[in-house]
Amino acid sequence: MTATSDPCETGGKLSTDPGKTAALDRAHLARYTAGDAELEQEVLGLFADQSVIYLERMRCAETESAWRDAAHSMKGSAKAVGAFAVAAAAEAAETSPGGYTFEERKRLLATLEAALSEAQEQIRNLQRER
Repeated sequence: MTATSDPCETGGKLSTDPGKTAALDRAHLARYTAGDAELEQEVLGLFADQSVIYLERMRCAETESAWRDAAHSMKGSAKAVGAFAVAAAAEAAETSPGGYTFEERKRLLATLEAALSEAQEQIRNLQRER
């Protein structure tokens, strides 16, 4: 995500299973959307949009509660669409006992951003296929 200003200042690779990628479990998504390709695209678009918001909330979190809430929301959204690497990274951020120091937050965010970047790339590829 590129931004022209700091929002905090103002208030893959295919696996052996053809239905899975490193970033997105396509079989899970198909079950979640009952095989409806249009719904699948809508759900993926919502996840892609919302995940950016949750990530910014984590970056800007001034309290442990705000950090955990944003991480929890990211985890739930990611699990719903089958972005399990994102969900795992969000869960690690949500439950990290030392996750509230600057350095630990930075490390957790970097892990989450990497997983999210892969998932968003996979979503873009799927949207281009349609």
